[in-house]
Order: sequence, then C-alpha cells, then structure tokens
Amino acid sequence: MRVIGTLDDGSAYDVEVTGQWPVTGSRRVRALVEQHAGKPVLLGPLGPRRTLEPTDTGAVLALLREHTTVVEVRE
Repeated sequence: MRVIGTLDDGSAYDVEVTGQWPVTGSRRVRALVEQHAGKPVLLGPLGPRRTLEPTDTGAVLALLREHTTVVEVRE
C-alpha cells in the first residue's frame, strides 16, 4: 500500500507499506515506525489497540494516521 502525507513540520512523505521491515520511501517515517515498534497503537478512533509490528500494515497505517497527516492511501 502507498501512503502519502505530511509530517508535523509540513514535510511531505510518500512511502510504501509492504509488510516488510518497516517502510520504504522516507527515512523519517521509517524512524517513526522503528521508534514506536512494540508499543500499542489504536487501529481506529475508539480501538481496538494492537502492538505495533513493522510488518503489520494495518498497525503501521494507524500509527501514520495518529502521528502525521495522511493525505492519500492507495492499495
């Protein structure tokens, strides 16, 4: 899946979330995913909560939605 968005400082990113360690296309987004690996993340506004594994595309997308502004998601 391809995710396009902006970081909180306004920098744009365009990454591929393939289920491989962890994402490709942005060092900063990869560092964000690595920093939060093993920590719980909400998959939706009300849950459920799941431990972030960099190979779990749903959890990585939820992390990006929580910590960045996701503009577009392409399957």
